[in-house]
Amino acid sequence: MNLQHIINRLKPVTVIGQSDAAINGVCIDSRKAEKGFLYAAMPGTHADGHDFIDKAIDNGATAILAKSINNPKDGITYILVNDVAESMGIACHLFYGEPTKTLKLVGTTGTNGKTTVSTLLFELFTAMGHRCGLVSTVENRIGTEIIPSTHTTPDTAGLNALLAKMVEEGCEYCFMECSSHAIHQRRIAGLEFTGAVFTNLTHDHLDYHKTFDNYLKAKKQFFDELPSGAWALTNKDDRNGMIMLQNTKAARYTYAMKSGADFTVKILESDFQGMQLKLDGKEAWVNLVGAFNAYNLAAVYGAAFLLTAGEEDIMLPLTKAGRVNGRFEAINGPERVTAIVDYAHTPDALENVIKTINDIRGNHAQLITVVGCGGNRDAAKRPEMGKIAARLSSKVIFTSDNPRDEDPETIIQQMEEGVEGQYFKKLLKITDRKEAIRTAAMLAAPGDVILIAGKGHETYQEIKGVKHPFDDKAIVRSIFNQNNG
Repeated sequence: MNLQHIINRLKPVTVIGQSDAAINGVCIDSRKAEKGFLYAAMPGTHADGHDFIDKAIDNGATAILAKSINNPKDGITYILVNDVAESMGIACHLFYGEPTKTLKLVGTTGTNGKTTVSTLLFELFTAMGHRCGLVSTVENRIGTEIIPSTHTTPDTAGLNALLAKMVEEGCEYCFMECSSHAIHQRRIAGLEFTGAVFTNLTHDHLDYHKTFDNYLKAKKQFFDELPSGAWALTNKDDRNGMIMLQNTKAARYTYAMKSGADFTVKILESDFQGMQLKLDGKEAWVNLVGAFNAYNLAAVYGAAFLLTAGEEDIMLPLTKAGRVNGRFEAINGPERVTAIVDYAHTPDALENVIKTINDIRGNHAQLITVVGCGGNRDAAKRPEMGKIAARLSSKVIFTSDNPRDEDPETIIQQMEEGVEGQYFKKLLKITDRKEAIRTAAMLAAPGDVILIAGKGHETYQEIKGVKHPFDDKAIVRSIFNQNNG
């Protein structure tokens, strides 16, 4: 691609050097720069890309996108802009052939439910005969091809390369999680969205955003920037749902369980295997459980209706959709003991999952909750999660999650600080997560339920920079098999 084509769209403050040059690649990591690459000096939370401009040039970069430059070198083109991240999004989209002009791209944002909504939309449209792409926390997919996921939303260059490959492989749709980090860091800048879905907003990521208001504004920014030809679908029952639509130019739609909306849902009955819903006036049995999943399904139905203008049969394939990896997965053990493995790692998600279990389990069954909190993340939610788990469970075991660089026992102590006095008798503290799960299985009587919360789909435990193999589902199955023997 000719660099001038990119420059024309960026409208830079100034350009130093030759603008009529070929560009062979784009990158934000100086170590990935090669001959003829455009390197963007992105601002970061831990480092500033401007400090690595010389390294990128040494590796072959011939064009630099930056906010400022001190000592320009001969033979290098410097494109100076006010917002490097925003400009890089546009540049990457152009370089990869503007894939979202071909794909129908739907982004889902919110604290909880992003993975479920995006994955179910992918499964639904695939079942309806469309070739689709998926960008999610669990995995990225192009049709049947699975591409491992390292972030909820990839970096700007990687994301556009992935979208371009989807177009090359004949995809019609792409369903993507849009995290608050990705929105704030402009990783999705330059993309053209067909539609956007808002799930809910609760306490999370304040280690990054600092205040809840900043967190809300990051989510709202996604909707504020939608074009007039797009649609925006929001959860009307969430107290921040309608805020997302305040300034959007997109067509506005709502879904709800408790109030009137464009798409409504009601739970008629449920057990650990699924629930009977009344969705948009139609009754159906689905393979998911809980009010939070009823909302997710309403969002999926609404998005699908808007994408197809209501002309395709949505309900039948939706009833066949399976559960999402690590989201309320039920595992049957000996003597009618059931383990539920769920990714719940925020106060709201944990409370929703526990309340769902309590609504379903028998009057004489206990709920034993095994839960921890991640290290190097929002510490303010730890006592709140401890409080919720102790209050709503019959017994609770605080354990290690992904402690990362923190002391897991310190994290557990911070969770314990939220436990109200009358609930201390319910509490055990077992730092070793495997032993915590084993203890829960030993404590479980016939018919009891064990909730293993926080890690869900993850197959590792991150400790001091090392990811050790650890899979909650595999661990509990192994323990159940031993107990069965």
